[in-house]
Parts: sequence; structure tokens; C-alpha cells
Amino acid sequence: MMAITAALVKELRDMTGAGMMDAKKALVETDGNIEKAVDLLREKGLAAAAKKAGRIAAEGVVQSYIHAGGRIGVLVEVNCETDFVAKTDDFQSLARDIAMQIAAVNPTYLNREEVPAEVIEHEKQVLLEQAKVEAEEDVKAGRKPKPEAVLEKMVAGRIEKFYKENCLLEQVFIKDGDKTVTDIINENIAKIGENINVRRFVRYGLGEGIEKRQDDFVAEVMASVGK
Repeated sequence: MMAITAALVKELRDMTGAGMMDAKKALVETDGNIEKAVDLLREKGLAAAAKKAGRIAAEGVVQSYIHAGGRIGVLVEVNCETDFVAKTDDFQSLARDIAMQIAAVNPTYLNREEVPAEVIEHEKQVLLEQAKVEAEEDVKAGRKPKPEAVLEKMVAGRIEKFYKENCLLEQVFIKDGDKTVTDIINENIAKIGENINVRRFVRYGLGEGIEKRQDDFVAEVMASVGK
């Protein structure tokens, strides 16, 4: 059996934010395999998060983030159970990370439940047409066309991709490509010991929705010279 050193325990704690005893126990259970220990702690973290999910989270912060010299601004409400936790560095750091995520990736919805049914139906129709075009190209190229069941699976897979790209909680976390935003929240639930929810957010981009004036600068100068 591999020796579980203090340095290995510290490395796992730094990677996961787990407590010392939890980190050591995970390493013992996985015979010192740090990758398996990370997965084990994540699984336990998810279980802990599920137990806390029904608890009321009405405290927290409205976190702001301004990026690109004031061209992008985000406000996000992140809730926890107590004012004490809301003021901790861990919770504040999580709220900042979520605000940065919104600024960087620009999600349209919080979760898949918020996506209107008509939006998904439109996406399905567009994706189905794309799949049919691809099938026609297969026929033209002498390849066997995909069966209808396969096309439907392709569409379902692309709808899942739509959710992952457009729903904040399903997006890949910008600071760790192996985790989603939900994973990060659940890890913090396990670490902090309280239920944590992202309630709502808004992202502003400078000039969004404004039809910018397109002036003919040369014509303007010539007109002024002629006066």
C-alpha cells in the first residue's frame, strides 16, 4: 500500500478544498491515487450537496464584476443560508468566480428549466434540418444514409450541447475545464456546509441593442469644405 504522506494530503486539500481528515481518508480508500481521490471527494461532495438542497438559502451577496475597461458588467445574486457564511472569503470568492464566468461566457439562462419550450422546439427543428442535409450529403458521396433513429440521437446530443453552452449552471467552469459551474457550487456546499444557490444574474455589454450610427466621414469632410 502506498504511504499517505502529509504532502500528498496537502496536495489533495489544495485541489479540492476538502478537510484534512476527509482528504486523508479518500487517499487511503484509493490507495494514494490522487486522481481517484479527487473523484471520490467530488462524489461525496455531490451527495452532501443533495442533502442540503432543500434547505432555505435567503442570505448571500449581490456580486458585481466589471471587465474590459468598463465594456462588460455583471450582477449576480448568490445565496447561502446564513449571513456569517455570506461574509466568508470562500463564499465571496465563489460569487466572484461566478460573476467572472458570466462575463466571460455570456450564458443566456441560469439552468435548462428556464429555457422556454418554444426555444428548444425551434432548436430541434433547425438541428433536424441540419442532420437531414448531412444525410443527403452522405448519399451524394456514396455513403449509406443514417437511419431516422440515429438522426434523432444526433439532434438530442446537439440539444444537450445547447444547454451546456447557454445555461450557466451547465457551462464548463472557466478556471477548470474538467468541471461545470454546478460542480464548483457543489464542492463549495460540501466545503462550507450550507446550501448555495445562484438565484439570478444580468450581464451588460456596452452598446448592446443600440443601432450604431454609420457615418460617411469622407462625405462629411467634403461637405464641410464646400460650405
